[in-house]
Amino acid sequence: MSDSKLAGQFFDAAIGLLTRVRDEEADSIAAAGAAVADTVESGGRLFAFGAGHSSLAAQDVVYRAGGLALMNLLTVPGVVGVDVMPATLGSALERVDGLASAVLDSSPATAGDLLVIVSLSGRNALPVEMAQNARALGLKVIGLTSVAYAEGTRSRHASGGFLRDHCDIVLDSKIAIGDAELTSPGVDAPFAPASTVVTSAIMQAMLAAAVERLVARGVEPPMLRSGNVDGGHEWNGRVMTEYRDRIFYRH
Repeated sequence: MSDSKLAGQFFDAAIGLLTRVRDEEADSIAAAGAAVADTVESGGRLFAFGAGHSSLAAQDVVYRAGGLALMNLLTVPGVVGVDVMPATLGSALERVDGLASAVLDSSPATAGDLLVIVSLSGRNALPVEMAQNARALGLKVIGLTSVAYAEGTRSRHASGGFLRDHCDIVLDSKIAIGDAELTSPGVDAPFAPASTVVTSAIMQAMLAAAVERLVARGVEPPMLRSGNVDGGHEWNGRVMTEYRDRIFYRH
């Protein structure tokens, strides 16, 4: 069987986006890493939030091998994934005013903590209000979004603003409006989204930068090991015990 031309084109597109992000967002990623390191060193807590498929990048940095043990998932019932039925409900909930405020008020997040909000379009009420309210509570907010949407679409939030307008640090994923990298004769819609690949890479790069900054300051980063290697469970147990007041995915 010959190689797939379209499969190769998708890899090329994804690699191109990753290269752009590496080169064009280096300063922003370093700044985000420094903010994470500051929060870890000062005793604050780390949270990540995303809705729909944007939640995949947030989930990818929570309780995983090679990850920072202090990263917690801030969840909004019904919008974390496609397991909600019907799946379209999750998209509808992203447009509900006031939901973000209710979630934050009932969460452990407080002043001095840090929240990473992942939203490809950044145009819906939920991520915009999440950023607004988190900053009002005294959290540092990092927004991971596609700036192209803010420049080429209309906000669905009453303020007319986008996620990028309410963040301390903005990380631009460079994803084009529509999140589909390929077209082909015989297919009426563009296809092959790359946002998950790119946003997950940005999240891991940000945490790598945070680890680098902590080590430079003489602070040992609280990392998790794989539970599938010898000694992994014991290592993770010690880390979770030491930092139990800043880890919420065990409660």
